[in-house]
Amino acid sequence: MSTQPISLDDAFARFTDIWSPRIVATINDYDVRLARFAGEHVWHVHENTDEFFLVVDGEIDIALREDGDERVVTVPRGAVFVVPRGTFHKPSAKDGALVLLVEPSGTLTVGDTHDEVPDHVDVTTGHAL
Repeated sequence: MSTQPISLDDAFARFTDIWSPRIVATINDYDVRLARFAGEHVWHVHENTDEFFLVVDGEIDIALREDGDERVVTVPRGAVFVVPRGTFHKPSAKDGALVLLVEPSGTLTVGDTHDEVPDHVDVTTGHAL
């Protein structure tokens, strides 16, 4: 990891793959990941961890399944949202977005349980930047 400040603009410019996060920093046992969102991800759940989203550019929707109902939360540029552990969710970005995520190191992008994973979603614990 870098011992110098990291420009988010420069970091995002280093990759173009969607739904394929890059690890930009590690804090204790947590990864700070950068990801490009476009289109839809996959319904999935992280049983043992919350998932933190900060929208750096664009806007994302996060569909949630809670208490037998579904709802969609829109997260605009500059806003944060936390999906609680054990909540099925599906992120999407109609017009594309740049997102910073914080998750425990080793957390799969498709969680512990998920629907069929489409080809455009990278099943990973994050790639080095």
